[in-house]
Amino acid sequence: MTPARRPGRGRSPGPGYTPSVLIGTLAVDPPLVLAPMAGLTDRDFRLLVRRIGGCGLVSMEFVSSEGLTRDNPRSWQLLRFSPEEHPISIQIYGADPARMAAAARAVEEHGADACDINMGCPAHRVLQGCAGAALGADLERARRVVCAVRAATTLPLTVKMRLGLRDDCHTYLELGRICVGEGVQALTLHPRTARQQYGGRAEWSHIARLKQALRIPVIGNGDVASPADALRMLRETGCDAVMIGRASLANPWIFLQCSRALAGEAPPVPTMAERRDLMLWHFRTVAERDDERTALHKLRLFCGWYTHGLTDGRSLRRRLSSLTSSAAVLEAVESFFADRSSA
Repeated sequence: MTPARRPGRGRSPGPGYTPSVLIGTLAVDPPLVLAPMAGLTDRDFRLLVRRIGGCGLVSMEFVSSEGLTRDNPRSWQLLRFSPEEHPISIQIYGADPARMAAAARAVEEHGADACDINMGCPAHRVLQGCAGAALGADLERARRVVCAVRAATTLPLTVKMRLGLRDDCHTYLELGRICVGEGVQALTLHPRTARQQYGGRAEWSHIARLKQALRIPVIGNGDVASPADALRMLRETGCDAVMIGRASLANPWIFLQCSRALAGEAPPVPTMAERRDLMLWHFRTVAERDDERTALHKLRLFCGWYTHGLTDGRSLRRRLSSLTSSAAVLEAVESFFADRSSA
């Protein structure tokens, strides 16, 4: 397979641009990736994104290596996915090389297309365990983790990381070189520090620096909220692919829109009927699969995302906060859209 071309800095993707990136043996086409988000990129949301189209690779919410190696039922349950989700990357996190290696073997045995190591999560409980973004401050431990995982799996191996823990401690370039030296085949950079969490701006110039420093594919992540943002990230940083997280929760069509923009076509705008059908499919699937308490939590959570920016969406969110069953939530969603279609 001919390696995918990417737009050079200062040029927009145009005729002849090949919208794909090769990560080891895995072709990501188009070069758009759903970010792993804890509690959000579950099986139902990943399927929803797949069915809309335009996403080259979906990522599972991160799975604890401690949980897998200690036979935690919830951790093992997270590894389940549908054949329709391929290609799929499963992200693992932890700080113990042996446990991370065991987790990587489980990922391969479950049929994933790629294994990703989490070196970017800024959550306090993850940092306390010396995992996630904390590995950016312990480069020797990070090297041992990558070495152990690389030896444990034949899957394409990637790492997702941040700039470092703090503004005065940017370690991403050195960490990137360590990862390449240990056999990592692609890197994703979210150019914020762990201390920033998701505040401030993602400094895309660091993505460009990482791309210039390394010879493997670099995936850019952070503050991509529209097709124009995705094109601009590719153009300004020279990155090989774009990872989208929070923006996809409010707009799951963003991958289709971005892929059309990459092809030089007008991005489609979802209709109210399409929004209704998406919400009802997702909510019904959740209600059928999960227990009532879990279902209610998910429905309220995703309703907040799906109605973001919708006219009078706040009224639906308020109504859902007082409902006590998933059946009532489904009825409220149907009523909300019926009232607006007849207006």
